[in-house]
Amino acid sequence: MNTLGGSGLGAAMDAAAKGVEATLEGLLPKPHGLHGRIHEAMRYATFAGGKRLRPFLVLQCAGLFDVTGTPALRTAAAIEVLHTYSLVHDDLPCMDDDDLRRGRPTTHKAFDEATAVLAGDALLTVAFEILAGAQTHPSAEVRCQLVARLAEAAGCNGMIGGQMIDMVASGSHFGAEEVIELQRLKTGQLFEFSCEAGAILAEAGPEHQGRLRRYARDMGLIFQITDDLLDVTSTAEKTGKAVGKDREHGKATLVSIYGVEGARAEAEKIAARAAAELAPYGAKAAALRDLLPFLLTRDA
Repeated sequence: MNTLGGSGLGAAMDAAAKGVEATLEGLLPKPHGLHGRIHEAMRYATFAGGKRLRPFLVLQCAGLFDVTGTPALRTAAAIEVLHTYSLVHDDLPCMDDDDLRRGRPTTHKAFDEATAVLAGDALLTVAFEILAGAQTHPSAEVRCQLVARLAEAAGCNGMIGGQMIDMVASGSHFGAEEVIELQRLKTGQLFEFSCEAGAILAEAGPEHQGRLRRYARDMGLIFQITDDLLDVTSTAEKTGKAVGKDREHGKATLVSIYGVEGARAEAEKIAARAAAELAPYGAKAAALRDLLPFLLTRDA
């Protein structure tokens, strides 16, 4: 079984999760007023566990430039609530129609469909409210860059575009190139923002943004390949969500195209390429480097 255990990576991921959850606790509204149900649903969806991988990437990449504390934590919180919005909407009956997320009922099952739609909308909105706040960075220009980059990553030519491709993918005869594009948009764009955000917060310049974007793009592809492997080889008890859905809906994945062993070999090749992008950062990038073999062998 792949476990983070007491490794340096495990400690870094645990610290990131605790830090961002404490930040989110202060940022998300407590239930109050006649509209308190929406606050309850937002919190239900957000505090549902998970590895908090995107906040971890923000904090680690910010740390490459010695950016810590409130700016990094608020940016990490923003990407986590936006990611959570995407999960709430993905799970809806009109989309992926899932009843289980992280081992418990999805938001529309715990509440109702209309409340889940509104909770997702509210989480999306609050992500930009967090980034725009003066506490995120003293420079208004930096805050605008963060807002613009997240809007691009999450929008119609980013995550939403990828979800659109995914919705029309059933029965389509996608090859590897189309599957990689789908995954780069649907999953990879938020990873790219998470890594680039560290360089943006540090005002480090386009060279560093480009390097971290390339790392994130490859890391995201590894993440998706292993996710697709779990869909074929794991169980709902281990993953906390339904499995076998891609095959059931006739969706092409790199696993269905390359086979299980071929997909694993491709992921290992991509991991080596991603690790090379981190070379200039030396020991500061240790946890980001260690993340790659962890993703290759994860079982949940």
